Amino acid sequence: MTTQTAVQPAAGGFRFDNSFVRELPAACVAWQPALAPQPRLRFLNHQLADELGLDAQALDGEVGAAIFSGNALPDGAEPVAQAYAGHQFGGFSPQLGDGRALLLGELVDRRGRRRDLAFKGSGPTPFSRGGDGKAAIGPMLREVLIGEAMHALGVPTTRALAVVATGERVRRDRFLPGAVLTRVAASHLRVGTFQFFAARDDEPTLRALLAHAIARHDPALRDAANPALGLLEAVAGRQAALIAQWMNVGFIHGVMNTDNMTISGETIDYGPCAFLEAYDPATVFSSIDHQGRYAFGNQPRVALWNLARLAESLLPLIEPDTERAVALATGVLDAFPARLRANLLAGRRAKLGIAHPAAADDTDDERLIDDWLSLLQAGRIDFTLAWRRLADAALGNEAPLRALVDDSQAAATLTGWLERWRARCEADDRRASTTVPAAPRDAAPGAVRAASMRLANPRVIPRNHRVEEALAAATEHDDLGPFDRLLSAVRDPYGEEPLAQPYDEPADPGITAAYRTFCGT
Repeated sequence: MTTQTAVQPAAGGFRFDNSFVRELPAACVAWQPALAPQPRLRFLNHQLADELGLDAQALDGEVGAAIFSGNALPDGAEPVAQAYAGHQFGGFSPQLGDGRALLLGELVDRRGRRRDLAFKGSGPTPFSRGGDGKAAIGPMLREVLIGEAMHALGVPTTRALAVVATGERVRRDRFLPGAVLTRVAASHLRVGTFQFFAARDDEPTLRALLAHAIARHDPALRDAANPALGLLEAVAGRQAALIAQWMNVGFIHGVMNTDNMTISGETIDYGPCAFLEAYDPATVFSSIDHQGRYAFGNQPRVALWNLARLAESLLPLIEPDTERAVALATGVLDAFPARLRANLLAGRRAKLGIAHPAAADDTDDERLIDDWLSLLQAGRIDFTLAWRRLADAALGNEAPLRALVDDSQAAATLTGWLERWRARCEADDRRASTTVPAAPRDAAPGAVRAASMRLANPRVIPRNHRVEEALAAATEHDDLGPFDRLLSAVRDPYGEEPLAQPYDEPADPGITAAYRTFCGT
């Protein structure tokens, strides 16, 4: 393949070891990225590059533009389009695959973790289904912003390493500047990857895929009595933790198809995603989710549905006797709601400033949380601000929280709820096994609790109107200033330092009510 920039193949320090291509040749098609006519590096994640053992300084410029556009692949890269199937909005597609993405290969990072390096927007592949395989700059920068925000919030996620403007225009509803994203993931194995081979009754490749997934993500299962059942349990556990974290930061994925649920437990594919502002479990922003299938409050239910599809794919590997295999898999699925609730409750206790469970059972804590969320929903109160300002109430300053409540009945409801919450906090403090460290003698009452709550309740999320402002400036004016400033803010979500702009303030309710997100294809 010809290149448009002279680049040494070893530039940047890439050291590939491509186990997916080596072990699963039936799961991919070798392919080359399309040439970018005028590649220009618009974003490089220096911290992530260092994690991967790459030379960020060498990559920050024309060399990086050539490599991350696909014009000059480094030594050892073996670009392939991966095959997978998937249920999309409940309907099964037996062949999807990477229609505009390529797996370049795998790197082992400085901590010994194997990480995928993949392009998104690098041109058509055999799986493109008539699409152009390209991407526009706005959606690729969105993936940077949301991925970095999720990483800073402590939510498992794929991350963006680089974005290159290609110098060409891609046609959507109008012509937009094109771009290629380089994404880093623990792997790109999905529920849909297993569905692809299960749908074809290709048990030998399904077994090879199982072995590969276990080696990659659950090596302790290699000698398990039932490795396939063990993998299902492990994936269910990771997804229970992940979805609980989504719910506790107000994240809406927007397109929870089975090809977008990873085996690793990382969030993947930031297309029509968004964050809640006014709390309402029925919130949907995605322009393609007409029935609300992937509404905020439906995400736990959909996760279980997706896991059931994984279980179906694994049945012949779990047990030759189908009835017995179904019983074993059903046991894992039946346990999932309780696992997710436990993760939700643990996260929400931290958000409330409660260090450990109540002495008896969880019922009272669950009721306290449910009543808080009902209060937020009834008042259309901003989810992120309400939790953050509850930390002020822990210090005895209720005014910022009460300012969010605009009618007398809701104010009275809040007063009653705060009394219950304070009583629960006092009971928590009396527990001899408390994990809250002793406060300094001169600390204000509640200072330690407030500090712990501020570490569980972000001040800054990538608010939708701010994301759109940043993407519009980049798309319409080639101006990355708003993007850079917002990126800096979302990378420090729990900070107390004054912000250059009010990134912690919600949009006008009218703007939020009309807001829609798009899949970016």
